[in-house]
Amino acid sequence: HVQLVESGGGSVQAGGSLRLSCAASFYTVCMGWFRQAPGKEREGVARIVDFRSTSYADSVKGRFTVSKDNAKNTLYLQMNSLKPEDTAMYYCAADIGLPCSWSDFGSWGQGTQVTVS
Repeated sequence: HVQLVESGGGSVQAGGSLRLSCAASFYTVCMGWFRQAPGKEREGVARIVDFRSTSYADSVKGRFTVSKDNAKNTLYLQMNSLKPEDTAMYYCAADIGLPCSWSDFGSWGQGTQVTVS
């Protein structure tokens, strides 16, 4: 089980940017970001599979970029052009196996709050 710790959340004005970080206890091929707003279901935001691909929710394409530094076991989410509807608790997730489906993440961080006004 990989331990994950998110950081970088905060409050920002609409149109601003934030970069979230996720420190992992060890390397995994499959990592992603999810978010959950009050009263709404958790949704996948961005996913990265080493040597394969990245994928994004339609609502964040062109604005968010997921990346990782394997030497540091750290996942990032660069969020630009933030909108009020991006307000949510953001969670880092990881899975040691494939195919790295949105529903297959088995390890979760405790979350970091992003508020856009």
